[in-house]
Parts: sequence; C-alpha cells; structure tokens
Amino acid sequence: MPRIDFQIMSDLHLETPLARPTYDDFAATITPKSPCLALLGDIGYACDPRLFSFLEDQLHNFQTVFFLLGNHEAYGTSFPAAKALVESFAVRIDEVRCTSDIGKFVFLDQTRYDFEEGITVLGCTLFSRIPEQQADTTKMFVTDFSSIENWGVYHHNKAHESDLSWLNAQVDSIMAKEPGRTVVIFTHHSPTLLDMAIDPRHKSDSAQTNSAFATDLSAEKCWLSTQVKLWAFGHTHFNCDFQDPRTTKRVLTNQKGYSRAESITFDVTKTVSVEASIPSAPTGVSEKEDQEPQRNRFRHRSGRQNRQIDGQIKCMIM
Repeated sequence: MPRIDFQIMSDLHLETPLARPTYDDFAATITPKSPCLALLGDIGYACDPRLFSFLEDQLHNFQTVFFLLGNHEAYGTSFPAAKALVESFAVRIDEVRCTSDIGKFVFLDQTRYDFEEGITVLGCTLFSRIPEQQADTTKMFVTDFSSIENWGVYHHNKAHESDLSWLNAQVDSIMAKEPGRTVVIFTHHSPTLLDMAIDPRHKSDSAQTNSAFATDLSAEKCWLSTQVKLWAFGHTHFNCDFQDPRTTKRVLTNQKGYSRAESITFDVTKTVSVEASIPSAPTGVSEKEDQEPQRNRFRHRSGRQNRQIDGQIKCMIM
C-alpha cells in the first residue's frame, strides 16, 4: 500500500529569548527525514519576521510544510492579524514557486489537503473548551488572555466550537463519500484527556486551568471514526505516542517546550508513516496540477474564505 511520511514537531517556542537554540540555530538542526514537515503551532510569534524566515528555510528542505497556529503565534497582536500575516506569507511563497523549486506551504486553518495516495490531512488550531466554572481561574493564570489582543474566554470557546464543528463535518463527509480514504488530523490543542496524554504533574489541576490545554472529544465523530489513523497535536509540553485503545488511531506529540528538562523527550527527527487503506487512484487534480511533479499533486480545500483586514496590522513583540 502507498504511504506518506510526516516529520512532526511543535512548541519550539523559538520566540523565547532564554531558549536555545533560537530561529537560525534551530533551523540548522532540522535534518529532513521525510518529504513532509508538520509544524503544529507555538513555533514563534507571527508578528516577528524571523518566524517566516524560519519557515522559508524549511521550504528549501522539504517538499511540503504544513503549518498551523498555536496560541503563541498571536502573542503581541490578534488572531485575525496573525492569520493575515501567515496568509500573506503563503501567497508570497506561491508566487516564488512559479520560478523556484521550493516546497509547498500549507496553512492548516480549517484546511483539508488530499494526497493522491488516498490520504487526507485535516488541520486547524482546535482551541479547547473552557467550562464556566474554570473561566475566572483560566483568565487569571493563562497568559493568552493578557498577551493576545481582543481575546477572552468567550472568543476562545467560540473558536473551539468552530474548529470542532468543521472537523466533525469533514470526517462525516469523508466517511459517507470516501469510506476507503485514510485521515490524518493535525491540531495544536489536545483532543483527549486519556492518562497517556497528560503529564502526571498536572492531573490534579489544582490551579483549575487544565481546560485551556485539552478537551475530551471521545464522543465526537472526528475522534470515533476509524478512518482517522493519526492525530498529532501539541500545546501540553508533554510528549506521548500511543494507540488509542478504542479506535486504534495513533495519538502523538513531539514538543520541544521551553526548558531543557521539557525537551528531553523531544526528537527533531521524529517521523511517522501513514499507510493508505486502499491502493492510490487519480484524485481529479486540475490540468495545471497534473503538469507539476508527482510530489506536488494534491487537492487543497479550506473551510475558510479569504479574509482581508482593514487598516494596519498591529504588532508588538513582547
């Protein structure tokens, strides 16, 4: 059966002044072990040009780079502004690709990406669900609500509802129309409260903030579908790699985190192979795509419309 290999990492926090290595140094440590690199959020600030220099460096080494927003990408600005900056970068890279053999950049913002091998990537931030009883403590202790403009628990929960609704709709559609297709889900926030995915130090949740990091999606279609073979995420700064006992999907994280102690289990070369459930078949790519090299054939679908933000994008690096 055909397969797709993904080199997966998240929570590099290259924006952190005390963290080593930083953008340029860390870029030099990434040795490609697969054609596809998946960067699952909290890589750096979107309002820092160094983030996009780092991403462009990876596009010279990988055939496809998947990228989604974590919460930290919006620090010093707003989520709409952070998204606009990433979208602008994506447009520029598409233009560069017309005259350069650079990799394809895929911004996972409620985005579906189909490989002709019969494998689909679904990606979004998947903000968590913060219950009313934890709203005050979360707002007090989680820095998102003081570091991101116009962002509160209400906005966080609405974003969760939007991302979850989109994921469920996508998986439901694939199950109904393409029962042989294999699905991979990439998110930043955690979709599970299984013990294997939680740092033992945080299970007591004495600060009443765990809902800002993970949400139990065990009853949701996107989690229950056996067509979903891999779910990778970040945000928790705790690495895991296990098979969900109920659905048999592989669940994993590969997060560097802030400190040296957190990064002990981080592996910059961590690569995951996903096999197609059925032999590959033509996916109806356009004539233009059909003329591209085999490695760039895909169908790219986004659940969002193109957005334009009025006025100047504010950026205050903290």
